[in-house]
Amino acid sequence: MPTENEKEDKKDDKKNVLAVLEDLFFTVKINESAKRAGMPVEFVKSETDALDRARRGPAVMIIDLNCRSIDPLQLIRALKADPSLRNIKLIGYVSHVQGELKQQAQEAGCDTVMPRSAFSQNLQQILKRHASAS
Repeated sequence: MPTENEKEDKKDDKKNVLAVLEDLFFTVKINESAKRAGMPVEFVKSETDALDRARRGPAVMIIDLNCRSIDPLQLIRALKADPSLRNIKLIGYVSHVQGELKQQAQEAGCDTVMPRSAFSQNLQQILKRHASAS
């Protein structure tokens, strides 16, 4: 049974961003945009950490589909297969020339898959939308 503090922690995480990536440029960009949107952000680099942190119920999870430290498609499948995690909104981003990877991510259950350029350009609005929805 969760304590009151654990319940409060889980409630607070509803406005958090959980990001799975290695790229320093996108780490900085996501961090800055999340701050402007009033959303704390946590970065992870392993599937185990991603699944563990996802159990806290973030408002949105951002996944670099080219992340080499994990298998992004397997992570998406694992998240969508778990009844307690399947409702987390997943946003994946990928190079615009990787149409096959985009399709595979959508088939695995990624809610939104965007080209890197569009993701970068619209990140502020994306996070504001998820901040107000949580």
